[in-house]
Amino acid sequence: MEKVAFACDHAGFELKERIMLYLNDKGYETVDFGTHSLDSCDYPDFAHPAAEAVESGKCAFGIAMCGSGNGIAITLNKHQQIRAALCWLPELAALAKQHNNANILVLPARFISEDEAIKIVDAYLSAEFEGGRHQRRIDKIPVTSDER
Repeated sequence: MEKVAFACDHAGFELKERIMLYLNDKGYETVDFGTHSLDSCDYPDFAHPAAEAVESGKCAFGIAMCGSGNGIAITLNKHQQIRAALCWLPELAALAKQHNNANILVLPARFISEDEAIKIVDAYLSAEFEGGRHQRRIDKIPVTSDER
């Protein structure tokens, strides 16, 4: 059973809850890093622990969301081993996995419906990383001390 890290802010709370239930029904174990209400909050407080869980292998991958998806994606991508992809269409989610081996799917909660979000999640889950030339590109993403 794969563990999935979840993170969101207040704008993504209701969508997070819906997707977590959906994945639980599909047999995934969800790990909820918050937030846990509609109260205004700061997405980095939840994004960093979720990213650390994916980086460490505690969770196989993650799903995160905030209003636009941009803030939480920027925060997640500060982690060297995270490839968070902001996706608002199923095709983008599939490509994020196939070409970028995205390990955190990011959703723009205020710009997609729950039904659209489920389709995006399904596309991400059913896609497989293609490797090959894409792996070469991914290997060049992390910043090393030699490059600074």
